[in-house]
Amino acid sequence: MNPSDAQHAPSLATQSDSSVPYNLHHAMLDDRKAQASAAYALRFGEPGFLDATKLYIEQVYDGYTAEDQSVWRELYERQEPHLAEHASKIWLSGARAIGLTADRIPNLASINANLRPLTGWQSRAVGGFIAARPFFACLARREFPTTVVLRPRRCMDYLPEPDIFHDVFGHVPLHADPAFADFLQEYGSAALIADTLETERLARLFWFTVEFGLIRESGELKVYGAGLISSPGESRHCLTSHEVERRPFNLEEVCETKFEIDHYQPTLFVLESFEQLRDAMRSYANTVRAAHGSNAPKSGAILRSGAIA
Repeated sequence: MNPSDAQHAPSLATQSDSSVPYNLHHAMLDDRKAQASAAYALRFGEPGFLDATKLYIEQVYDGYTAEDQSVWRELYERQEPHLAEHASKIWLSGARAIGLTADRIPNLASINANLRPLTGWQSRAVGGFIAARPFFACLARREFPTTVVLRPRRCMDYLPEPDIFHDVFGHVPLHADPAFADFLQEYGSAALIADTLETERLARLFWFTVEFGLIRESGELKVYGAGLISSPGESRHCLTSHEVERRPFNLEEVCETKFEIDHYQPTLFVLESFEQLRDAMRSYANTVRAAHGSNAPKSGAILRSGAIA
């Protein structure tokens, strides 16, 4: 598996470790603003630290080098032929709808100009990992925290931190689909108020759907999870290996299934449709809200103000 595939699993989300010797260049972001954003994220949820918009930074597009553009193109082109045949048709249509191409690193402003009219979702630039609670708050607002740094060529197959290839190429095309878009916001609003046990269950749900999900389309298995979409090795292994157990999706079973992050996944779950995922999440979210009282965010509500509920 691609080590960066674990980056958004909520129980694993941490601040990026600056001691990791990958020396990613940061010319595409303002380091001072990124540090301020990271400091705010660490205190998110405390009194006076509830404004999700302060988690975001700007993507400095001119900071990408010709080498960055070349790396993006290679990453994209080595996956494109396989995904054209084996990715979900919803991911493929979403990639076209948001304007994703091999010839240039995505400009988030352009991506959002295409994406927001479709589902209300936006990709918002962040400097790296953010912890679980601020991540949930962003999802509840239909905003996806998107890392703008890109892995260097020497780390094309191994990067234990998020980057724009995994985040935009892997995740964002599905945000153009209304059913998946509703699921992801519902997930964020429920996870935001969940207790520790519920958060662990929801982390498993995220892992086996958003990161490592399969779906059956016209009788054929297709990949849609970002960890599979962005991994040349596992996107093939998950469909062909006899070592992988592919179970029908059942939300309760998914939430009870533990996972490990340091090898290819031996168990995966297969959706019949994204409506199935959305409807199961709505039911689960209503259960979480009922357990936490009437002050919980209402189902389907888009939190548009700066401060979160």
